[in-house]
Amino acid sequence: MKELSHTNQIVIVIGLGSSGIGAARFLNYNHKNVIVFEKSKEESFKEITKTLRAEGIRIEFNKPLIFASFKSYLSNLSAIVISPGIPWDHKTINQLREKKITVTSEVALAWEKLHSIPWVGITGTNGKTTVTRMLDHVINKSGLTSNIGANVGKPATELALAFQKDPGKKPQWLTMELSSYQIESAPKVSPKIGIWTTLTPDHLERHGSMENYINIKRGLLEKSSMRIYNADDKYLAKHREDLPDGKWVSTKGSGSFPFTNDLWLSSEGVLMENDRVLFNSNILDLRGNHNLQNLLLVTAAAREIGLSKEQIRHGIKTFKAIPHRLERVYNDKKLEILNDSKATNFDSANIGLKSTSKPTILIAGGRLKKGNATAWLTSIKKRASAVILFGESRMQLKSLIERSGFNGEIHCYISLNLAVSKAIKVSQNLNAKSILFSPACASFDLYKNFEERGNHFRDLIKEAIN
Repeated sequence: MKELSHTNQIVIVIGLGSSGIGAARFLNYNHKNVIVFEKSKEESFKEITKTLRAEGIRIEFNKPLIFASFKSYLSNLSAIVISPGIPWDHKTINQLREKKITVTSEVALAWEKLHSIPWVGITGTNGKTTVTRMLDHVINKSGLTSNIGANVGKPATELALAFQKDPGKKPQWLTMELSSYQIESAPKVSPKIGIWTTLTPDHLERHGSMENYINIKRGLLEKSSMRIYNADDKYLAKHREDLPDGKWVSTKGSGSFPFTNDLWLSSEGVLMENDRVLFNSNILDLRGNHNLQNLLLVTAAAREIGLSKEQIRHGIKTFKAIPHRLERVYNDKKLEILNDSKATNFDSANIGLKSTSKPTILIAGGRLKKGNATAWLTSIKKRASAVILFGESRMQLKSLIERSGFNGEIHCYISLNLAVSKAIKVSQNLNAKSILFSPACASFDLYKNFEERGNHFRDLIKEAIN
C-alpha cells in the first residue's frame, strides 16, 4: 500500500459506492494521493477494500460526513470528491469550502478527461434511462460506437480510466444519463446534444423547491450545443417560449403555428420528420405512450448524429425493454406480472399503472418522496382491484389511498416477501389480469437501490410460480 507523505497533497473521496470507487481508482491512476472516507464499518466492504488497498488506495472506515473527520488532514487536503447522494450544499461540505478546499464530483472529474468525445446528455424526471439505453443501442447497431455511463451503466470516471489505459477503446459518442444531483455538481459538463425527457416534482427533499430543481435541469440544456425536448410534457410545453431553442417531438401530431413539432407521430402511428415519413412506430416492442415519446426523442438525437432512417429503424426493432421498467417477469393467458421497481415516484408509477391490463393488483411501498399523488391515485381507482403495500411508508400510503375513495382491498406488510405472497392469492380470488410491482417510492428503507429491490421481486415471483 502506498505510504502517505506529510508533504503530499491529499484528495479525499467520500463513500465506497460505485461512483466513489470509480473516482478513487481514476485519481490513483493519475498519481493523486487518495484516501476514501466511508461512514460504515469495514465488515460491509471486505472484498472491495482488499482490492483497492492492493491497488494503493487508502480507505478509512467509521468516517461520518462531519467536519471533525477532516480536521487532521486540513493542512494537506487539496480537494474532496463527493458522490451524487451527498447534497452539494451539505453543511460539512460548505465548511470545507470556507477552508478553501476544492469540492468536486465524480462526473466533474470524468468530464475533464472525456470532453473531447461528444456527449449526449439525457436528463428528465422520468424516461431518461430508457432513452439513454435505447439511443446507445441504436448508435451501436448503426456501425458507430457509443458507451453509456454516469447515472446508468458505468460511473463516468470508470469510463475515463478505461479510455486512458487503452485509447483504442474510445467510442465516437458517449450517451450519458445525468441526474439533477450530477448536473448540480458538474457545472462544466456541456453536451453536444442535450435531451430533456419530462419534468414533474421529484427530489424536492434534496433541492428544496421546484424552481431549484427546474433550474438545475435547464442548466444542462443551456450548455448543450443542440437541444431536444418532449412537447408532450406539460411543463416543457407550457414553457416552450422560455426555453433555449431546440427540436421538439410529440406523439400528438405536427402541432400548429407558432409551435410546430420537428418529429411527430401521425394518427396512423407513423413517425414523421417534418413532412418526411421515417417508419411506423409499431416496430417498438415496448408498451405505453411514454415509450412512444422516448422513441421520438431517440430518433431526433439519432438524426442529429447523422443516422439514416434505415439505421434507426433497425436499431429500434432490435431494442428490448430494460430491467426493472415494466419488465415482464411472468405471463400466461390468464395473468401477466410486471416488475416496475424503477418507478420511484408517483408520476413514474402512474405511467406504469396506465400501461397494464386491468384489473390489476398493485404492489407499492418503500421510502416515501415528496410529490403530487393525485394522478397516481386516480389511476389506482380506475385500474386496480386491490393494493398491497409494504415497507416504511405502507401506513401513510394506505391512508392516502383510502382518502382518495378507493373501494378495493388494501393490505399492508412490512416485507416484500409477504406482499408478493398476498398479491398472488388476491389475484386468483379477484381474477386479476395483471400484478404490477410499481413502488412509487425510493428503495432505501429495505434495499440498497431499485435494482436490488427489483431483483428480489423477480426471485420471489419465480419461487411462487414454480
